[in-house]
Amino acid sequence: MSSPYRAIFAAPGSKGFSAAGLLGRMPLSMMGIGIVTMISQLTGRYGLAGALSATLAMAAAFCGPQISRLVDRHGQRRVLRPATLVAAVAVAGLLVCAQQGAPDWTLFVFAAGAGTVPSVGSMVRARWAAIYRGSPRELHTAYAWESIADEVCFIFGPIASIGLSTAWFPEAGPLIAGVFLVVGVFWLTAQRATEPQPHPRPRGRAGGGSALRSAGLQVLVATFVATGAVFGSIDVVTVAFAEEQGHKAAASLVLAAYALGSCLAGAVFGLLHLKGSATKRWLLGVCAMAVSMIPLQLAGNLPFLAVALFVAGLAVAPTMVTTMALVEQHVPRTKLTEGMTWTSTGLAVGVSLGSSAAGWAVDGMGADAAYVVSVVSGALAAAVAFLGYRRLGRPAPTRGGHGADERDHEDEQCVA
Repeated sequence: MSSPYRAIFAAPGSKGFSAAGLLGRMPLSMMGIGIVTMISQLTGRYGLAGALSATLAMAAAFCGPQISRLVDRHGQRRVLRPATLVAAVAVAGLLVCAQQGAPDWTLFVFAAGAGTVPSVGSMVRARWAAIYRGSPRELHTAYAWESIADEVCFIFGPIASIGLSTAWFPEAGPLIAGVFLVVGVFWLTAQRATEPQPHPRPRGRAGGGSALRSAGLQVLVATFVATGAVFGSIDVVTVAFAEEQGHKAAASLVLAAYALGSCLAGAVFGLLHLKGSATKRWLLGVCAMAVSMIPLQLAGNLPFLAVALFVAGLAVAPTMVTTMALVEQHVPRTKLTEGMTWTSTGLAVGVSLGSSAAGWAVDGMGADAAYVVSVVSGALAAAVAFLGYRRLGRPAPTRGGHGADERDHEDEQCVA
């Protein structure tokens, strides 16, 4: 491990909560694809499988920010454990109903209930922010490390989930994902020393509303909806393209190349001591992601596609890292976890929309041409970023006390 990464783990407890966070976020990449694999094997109904996966994603998009808002007020341990148990029970119900051939509506009910899964990545990043607040260099490296952890999950998670469900039994992928979630969250919340201090709402005062009231956060989330559409469309079209080429199983390896590019870029990005405007770096990263979608339409075979996706992945992690730094600038300290979760929510919504649009495009145009959905999504992300660039240039003051953070942020919104 290079010295900047070694330095951030000198903080007491950092290795423990980072490891727990890695385990607890594995369901992010395992659960959706695991449900699709399970339902398709049990019923052969891909439409039902996709609808259930989308239901899970949309429920998580709705519940995630609400759970994180409660975490900011009451602490991670008090909120995450009950929410995780609800999600675990719902996953268990989904698996039993699927295995027993229960009516479709029961599957949708339990898939929606599983959406109470917390945003574990946001919880871990909030711990890093609490440790290294006021130390931007170390916090930059910590966010880069978490981006690497995200990509590791997306490299190995789908492969493990699909492999378990096909080689063991259909319910194995979602089952193991649920076990990872419970173990990871309970391990994380057992580490009280590094848990960020909660900020209960003062009696007699309104809570200041959602973190999404921040104009800067609105730009980031809107951009991430389009970015999520890029990710969702790439997943669907790549599987279809691999099937057209007669090597459907190779789709996971091609998608792993995309995650690998992002992982390597994130590792290098965390070593850099960058100066200048984070907003300009973010805008450049979003535009680079958009431009990198163009070569995908020229892919004539799987090896070329893997190379193109690897190159495209190089822009992903640096953009994600910079986004988290901007969230910290535009959201009051008392709502940081919620703010980070809103970006994940934007991605989840975008993935759902991009997957759906890509599916229609594949059916109507074929996989070769369906990468146009990724190109259009990338262009939309760049357009939103350009239009919102000026808003990101006015970060909310967050260096004072907790009460000052809240008042300064609300004053900024009134001026804006």
